[in-house]
Amino acid sequence: MRPAPEFWLRGGLCAHLLQPLAWAHAAAGAARRVFARPWRAPVPVICVGNVVAGGAGKTPVVLSLAQRLAARGVVPHILSRGYGGSASGPLRVDPTRHTAAEVGDEPLLLAAVAPTWVARDRVAGARAAATAGAGLILMDDGLQNPGLEKDLSLLVVDGSYGFGNGKVIPAGPLREPVAAALARTDAVLLMGEDESGIAASVGATPVLRAMLAPVAGTVLDGPVVAFAGIGRPEKFFRTVTDAGARLVAAHGFPDHHSYDTRALERLEAEAAAAHARLVTTAKDAARLSPAWRARVSVLAVEVRWQDEAALDALLARTGRRDG
Repeated sequence: MRPAPEFWLRGGLCAHLLQPLAWAHAAAGAARRVFARPWRAPVPVICVGNVVAGGAGKTPVVLSLAQRLAARGVVPHILSRGYGGSASGPLRVDPTRHTAAEVGDEPLLLAAVAPTWVARDRVAGARAAATAGAGLILMDDGLQNPGLEKDLSLLVVDGSYGFGNGKVIPAGPLREPVAAALARTDAVLLMGEDESGIAASVGATPVLRAMLAPVAGTVLDGPVVAFAGIGRPEKFFRTVTDAGARLVAAHGFPDHHSYDTRALERLEAEAAAAHARLVTTAKDAARLSPAWRARVSVLAVEVRWQDEAALDALLARTGRRDG
């Protein structure tokens, strides 16, 4: 996945010229939803999605929700498309056996906290999870997928990037018009400071605020060379400095980037020359070989919720089906 073009955030001539294609993209998505006949799973389904292409923080949110649901006695199974992996599924992820090349990097992280399935056919994946004993299905992405009926749809939005220039792909970063996504959304999960005025732009849709922060107890001091192949690497680099480290160098790569030995050796040499630690994200570490994973420090992050009571009340709604 290539980095998002600058005009996706700022707008400009390119965005204007691509607008007809954006209208066509939006119309195709709307038609797909109109004619879909979604399957209703025998257990509740929570979808954690977004409307912007790129990293909004969905996977950390899914990890957090899976842990909260399990603490309430629910048995969540996570459903992912497995982006970047070769397996079409349905396949239950085994972190001791599968690699990121097979199932994708995010499912490997998710499988550490709850049973996780990769399936390009979301309905087939949901069927497999329900048959295997899921008490609830937690979708990592899939808001735009009409095949599976959702009991609760949550829209994750990065507070600094917001909705970009407000245009649909390819004129902007939106997978569909914001209004269309909000019409199917039960709550917006706003990650970080609201630098884009999101809370004021989503109308009556409830907004829950949260932030990504280093896992409690993490200490990262001294000089650091950081690298990240995620949707918005600059967010990770800010987290590194927030954790107390001195950032000597920062290298951003495309989301789901596959690192070769030569690139890793260059990064390691740069860190050694600066007497610095080489640091990356947990998601990037999942794509490294075991040997390289042992040579790189990982700064893991977690979601910190501003109003946990409101979040728990929202999740409790999935236990009240109409039959």
